[in-house]
Amino acid sequence: MQTRLNAYHIMWLFVFFDLPVGTKKERKAATDFRNKLLKDGFTMMQFSVYIRHCPSMESGEVHIRRVKSFLPPKGQVSILKVTDKQFGLIANFWGASSQKPKQQPLPQLELF
Repeated sequence: MQTRLNAYHIMWLFVFFDLPVGTKKERKAATDFRNKLLKDGFTMMQFSVYIRHCPSMESGEVHIRRVKSFLPPKGQVSILKVTDKQFGLIANFWGASSQKPKQQPLPQLELF
C-alpha cells in the first residue's frame, strides 16, 4: 500500500529551550547545542526556538532522537511535533503587523 504525501503526514519539529548561561562552560554548552541544531537542519525562529521541516513522521522521529543525543547537561529542552496542516495555521507578528512564515519548504514532487 502506497502512502501519499499530505499535510497530515508531513511534520514540523519545534525545539524550545531554556539553558543556563551563567558560566563560561554553560555558555559554551548552550552555543554548542544551538550549533548542533543548525547543523541538523533546524532554523532559528526565535533565540530559544528552532524549527525543522520533516517530510514524514519517521523522519521526525530520527531528528528527535538526534536532538536527544546532543542535549546539554543542564537546562530545559522541549520538542513539539506538529503536522504541516497545523503549522500552516501559524500567525507571526512583528510589531503590529503580521506576516506569513518566511521559509516554506519547496513543494514535494510526486511521481506516479
